[in-house]
Amino acid sequence: MEILATHIPVLLSALAFLAVFLFFFGMVQYIHQRSQKRGMLQKVQEDYYEGEPLSKKDSNTEIKNSALKGVLGFLTSLGKGIMSEKSKEYSAMRIRFLKAGIRNTNALHLFWGTRLCLSVLLPFWFLIFRTALLPAISTTATLVVVIFLALAGWLLPSLLLDMKTAIRKRRIIEGLPDALDLLVVCVEAGMGLDAAIRRVGEEVRLGHKELSDELKLLNLEIRAGKSRQEALRNFALRTDIEEVRNLVTVLIQTDKFGTSIAQALRVYSDVFRTKRFQKAEEIAAKLPTKLIFPLVIFIFPSLFVALLGSAAIQIYENVLK
Repeated sequence: MEILATHIPVLLSALAFLAVFLFFFGMVQYIHQRSQKRGMLQKVQEDYYEGEPLSKKDSNTEIKNSALKGVLGFLTSLGKGIMSEKSKEYSAMRIRFLKAGIRNTNALHLFWGTRLCLSVLLPFWFLIFRTALLPAISTTATLVVVIFLALAGWLLPSLLLDMKTAIRKRRIIEGLPDALDLLVVCVEAGMGLDAAIRRVGEEVRLGHKELSDELKLLNLEIRAGKSRQEALRNFALRTDIEEVRNLVTVLIQTDKFGTSIAQALRVYSDVFRTKRFQKAEEIAAKLPTKLIFPLVIFIFPSLFVALLGSAAIQIYENVLK
């Protein structure tokens, strides 16, 4: 009982941290969804309408933006003191941010500044909370929770970055079949590959913004003077998707050997659709196995209670009594 009593404050602290984390994570997701909707509406207005913008900034919004800029500037300056642009890790982190679709040069410094602040502020807030509301927690338990919160604050931005990268990859994969079909149509209609890439990037803008941005950046690199092969390799590096790497390999080999681009794209499109169909079949085949545990844990007990509950009560009243 004494061991259980000493661990109860630690469990309560962990549950409190989990609740706070889930609350802030939900708020971030809500703000992200609202910003996406607002950006989509502004994009539609810019493309199809003229005149006044959808929303006007008032003084309160400007004050909030200035305060936010001040906080971001402080975190960025703090991150510059941690991560040097000449270090080897800086280049690797830049590639990681490009895979997440973040191209701002200050994003990496902001990332490191946020990591440092969270690893310091979370234990600090817990110590204040512990001093005010939970003075009975032992020193050992306090030290464990402080170390856990410091590690969580250090790893949380990296986890969010990985989640953003995974979501971006999924959206690019979802838009890739439509982009391939449009690319095949444009090339077969007589357009060059560079012009076809630019046109496809414009056409898929509303439905698949991430893929459209990557195609536009690919076209800009080609127009800036880079060779097509180098620009395609950079495109595969930024997306970090197997299907895109295979497409880049097909385009590079076609350009190198002088074969028909339209035929190569059509063949790859058919192969890509076959792979997607096989992957869907694989997921469907795994579904019955994944449903076993929810059925056994949640559905079967309630079903047994509904079917055998009344019979068990009658047997108890008529036989056992």
